[in-house]
Amino acid sequence: MAPSKFYIPSLDGMRTIAFIIVFLSHAGATKIVPGGFGVTVFFFLSGYLITTLLRREYEKNQFINLKHFYLRRIVRIWPGFYVVLFLGVFLTLIGVLKGEIQLPGFLSLVLHYYNYYETFGGGQGIPPGTNIYWSLAVEEHFYCLFPFLYISLVKRGVNPKRQMLIFWGICLVILIWRCVLVFGMGANEYRIYHLSDTRIDSILFGCALAVHGNPVLDPPYGSDRLWKYFVLPGGITLLLFSFLCRYPEYELTLRYTIQGIALHGIFTAAIRFPDWGVFQILNWSWMRFIGLLSYSLYLVHGIVLGAVYLYLPQISVPLQGVISMLICFILAYAMYRYIELPCGKLRKQLSSSSS
Repeated sequence: MAPSKFYIPSLDGMRTIAFIIVFLSHAGATKIVPGGFGVTVFFFLSGYLITTLLRREYEKNQFINLKHFYLRRIVRIWPGFYVVLFLGVFLTLIGVLKGEIQLPGFLSLVLHYYNYYETFGGGQGIPPGTNIYWSLAVEEHFYCLFPFLYISLVKRGVNPKRQMLIFWGICLVILIWRCVLVFGMGANEYRIYHLSDTRIDSILFGCALAVHGNPVLDPPYGSDRLWKYFVLPGGITLLLFSFLCRYPEYELTLRYTIQGIALHGIFTAAIRFPDWGVFQILNWSWMRFIGLLSYSLYLVHGIVLGAVYLYLPQISVPLQGVISMLICFILAYAMYRYIELPCGKLRKQLSSSSS
């Protein structure tokens, strides 16, 4: 049997924060809001949550049903993904959105390799606002491989601490690879920021937290005082450094590693101390609700922002952002109610039938 219902409220609050960061950046605040960090948070969160679920399934059954894992992921990701994509294609073809659909670009979205097409093929011929699909391609590539790595480790009896060290070791290899590309091959921002082979460490850092020192599954280590007054401030300090240091070579190489290390401590504290200080905000009901809508919000926000900027160019950018956010919420709630909730019931059926 697969894991029973498993819910960590703080993670929905984290999703809300991540989406707001991404939205504000795309809505015109790029110079003051680090939109890329919002994506990094999504990556880390995904790695932590999915690996936690895999770990729970294996510890309960000594078995992970890969067929049901991938079916659950398809049911979770693909319905909303393709509804928004085909809606964007339709609106572009009839002229509501300004652009041109070309077969290579369309196929790169449909088949989940847009991040590589964008970098090496120019990224043309897609519906306006769907370029955010590059990040979903990174996740799809990662989860095509990661479950096999995790299963091979647990089947070989590799203990959790060593699993964590292996994941961190892979993150180090990816950092070295980024350095080779930047300093040895002159790779640009698109090559580093968008491609799976240079970004999956942001997901893998979350996986590392899930297998050892998991704040939900493992006994706490270190005193509350240590976490609250040393580890958490240390993580925040690392994050601030990652934002303030503006050397281009650093931004393309070490920044993602520093942020992954910082998020390790911040996520642990947020989950372990939900009633402490600012972490209370993550567990407010409206924050958790927005977190439930975050996937649909992420899917639609690029198209909505583009449409509002196109049809309401006379109003101020902040007002365009407010209108876009309202439209995004309406669309996301409709998707949540009529797509995500029915698909969620199907995922539960798949989970209950796993063996």
